[in-house]
Amino acid sequence: MEKMLVNMKSREKRFAYLFNNKLERLYIEQPQQKSAVGNIYVGIVTKVAPGMNAAFVDIGEVKNCYLPKDKLASYSADDSSFNEKKNRSISTYIKQGEKVLVQVVKDATGTKGPKLTGIVELQKDNLVYMPYGRYIAVSKKLADQKLQQQLRSVGKKLTAQSEGLIFRTSAANASEAELTAEVDELRQKYTELLRQAATAKKPALLLANNDYERELFRILEKMESGEVFVDTQEEAKGWSSVFPKLTFHYYADNKNLFSFFAVEKDIEDALKRIVWLEKGAYLIIDETEAATIIDVNTGKYEGKHNLEQTAFDTNRYAALEAARQLKVRDLSGIILIDFIDMPKEHERKIEEIMKKELQKDSRQTKVIGFTALGILQITRKKTVVPLSQAVKTKCPVCDGTGAVMSAESMAFKLERELWEYERSDHDLIEVEAQREVIKVFSGKDKQHLKRLEEILGMQITLHERDFAIPDYHIKYIGQKNNS
Repeated sequence: MEKMLVNMKSREKRFAYLFNNKLERLYIEQPQQKSAVGNIYVGIVTKVAPGMNAAFVDIGEVKNCYLPKDKLASYSADDSSFNEKKNRSISTYIKQGEKVLVQVVKDATGTKGPKLTGIVELQKDNLVYMPYGRYIAVSKKLADQKLQQQLRSVGKKLTAQSEGLIFRTSAANASEAELTAEVDELRQKYTELLRQAATAKKPALLLANNDYERELFRILEKMESGEVFVDTQEEAKGWSSVFPKLTFHYYADNKNLFSFFAVEKDIEDALKRIVWLEKGAYLIIDETEAATIIDVNTGKYEGKHNLEQTAFDTNRYAALEAARQLKVRDLSGIILIDFIDMPKEHERKIEEIMKKELQKDSRQTKVIGFTALGILQITRKKTVVPLSQAVKTKCPVCDGTGAVMSAESMAFKLERELWEYERSDHDLIEVEAQREVIKVFSGKDKQHLKRLEEILGMQITLHERDFAIPDYHIKYIGQKNNS
């Protein structure tokens, strides 16, 4: 049984997709973290880098954006052979200071700015229009070869040489007249964008994409049946006509929609580093800017048969849960799963399980295979920020490292700092420090504190302070009568 929960009352918009009452997909959008993917801008080229085959573009955001040569509209419009275009410098196609119409394909992550394309895509219900796409494609979900050929034939009739179309699954039920009307509408929309770009005097956003609605509708389109609970009456009523196969309910209860269906706990679990599996096994999920690492552990699971079978059973549970976690947490980029050591035959089975589970994923995902060290490599297309970035922020105490200096390290650091005053004229030092730092610094029965006072020839006064981490602060250095 499929179920969708749509929470739109508050400023933070959320939806949760459940299959057999188990959370399979979660999306959270906060106003300040709204994805720019799909947004169309007029930008200014700030730098052309031939060595990187790319240009950097100012679109009016904090970071400059990356625009590869093969994603330039001028590159796509060039009718030369592939090898000729490949060997030409990017400076042939774009100049510094030039105005360009671009679309965001990947949000900024870490130190990297957004990634752009000059091959703009405009979407409607049944198709995607690309002014410089130069190809006709049909959704892979339409398996009927005859229907695919019919749509390609229609696409060729509707487009000029430089244009391109991608027919969505719903195009199978649309008439040629409806498809023609959509192409005409999107072509006019693109012409208007070009007009706005030509008159713009500085980088600007021309068309904002509703990423939340796009992600939501993508899943609703795939649902063959099921219930949708929406906490806003207008959407519950309006969407019911768009998705007639689904049953829509307006949820008007005072209790939060996610709390009522016990999804809030699932969100909390999706933010934890450890994920428990059946029979005591568990996953450890570590996210970094470069990759996501998932480590599989047997934990308390001992199995009923031999060690090899226990490892395979644990790895099977782990593969199923890891695939679910990729979707729930919206993990993307490079994903490495360190399974428990197993023979090649079992590796092939686990790889097939992962491929089968990830076929249900709305993101473009590729299972590359196992390395010689037994680590499964997966790539998942980056489009939006992962759940952890959407709802969490860097810890101001540890600065995002996940660790702080120990009380011992801070006590020894204080000692080294005080040794610098060995030959000074001061006779009093007052220090504010956390309790554990004072305890380590002073030593048993304050023996170390007394020895240091004798060596330095000064009084060391320690004041306990309620610091959030092991730390200290030298409050005063000077003469006793001046303190």
